[in-house]
Amino acid sequence: METIKETNVISILLPMAVVIFVIAVGVVLLSLYFQKSLYAQKLREEELKNRHRAELLRHSINVQEMEQKRIAQDLHDELGAALSMMRMHLLLIEQKDDALPENVMRSVQSARQLSETAMASTRNISHQLMPPQLEAFGLVKTLEGVARQINGAGNITVDLISDSGSEELAFPVSLGLYRIAMELINNTIRHAQANKVDILLSIEEKHVTFKYSDNGIGISENNTHGLGHKSIEARVSALDGVFEMGNNTEQSGFYALVKIPLEAISETI
Repeated sequence: METIKETNVISILLPMAVVIFVIAVGVVLLSLYFQKSLYAQKLREEELKNRHRAELLRHSINVQEMEQKRIAQDLHDELGAALSMMRMHLLLIEQKDDALPENVMRSVQSARQLSETAMASTRNISHQLMPPQLEAFGLVKTLEGVARQINGAGNITVDLISDSGSEELAFPVSLGLYRIAMELINNTIRHAQANKVDILLSIEEKHVTFKYSDNGIGISENNTHGLGHKSIEARVSALDGVFEMGNNTEQSGFYALVKIPLEAISETI
């Protein structure tokens, strides 16, 4: 009799245990599913935030470049033209008005020299804001011109090596790399105590690679995130690239490495 009762209890408990087990497994699977869905949703939200930040960064840099281009054009077309006309009138006074007193003529000559200095400064500022040769001749020719100017000064030697593919870069990429190169060169001239700079620009598979190094004193640990380097990081990020920098381990000096995908195209300036 007891055996029959035990069998009846087991026959009742066993299905209940199976049901409880199935429910428990279901709860666990459902919990895992919700956790996975929540994690996937967070990843999507983070991806959207990152994409939004990248778009804001690209837009910010693009607006900055457009404003610099506008200022450069205004300086060249308006202020440059006004200074050129001033110089022309002063030259005419020098050449025709021989009857002017000597002290007045000296003043006219000084004013003409000041106008020429102002014209040169205006042209230099305009070219720094938006170098016309970059759009006309490309990144390589522009950097070659920069290297010739620095080498002509005699304090630092700049060696630039590039392959033929570098001449066909999209203008946003060329402009970004030009800004990066000028920032690094200015840092070397001002802080590095170097006399040699090497720049390598090459196309490797689907990336353009920009390598920069000098033989100066390098950078200290608390100077690795200065304003200039943050600007470089922002430009590289806007072009979906990667940026690496530090001190050379085999020899003294600083190095920087930038890789940008060839398809990286932001809004046209």
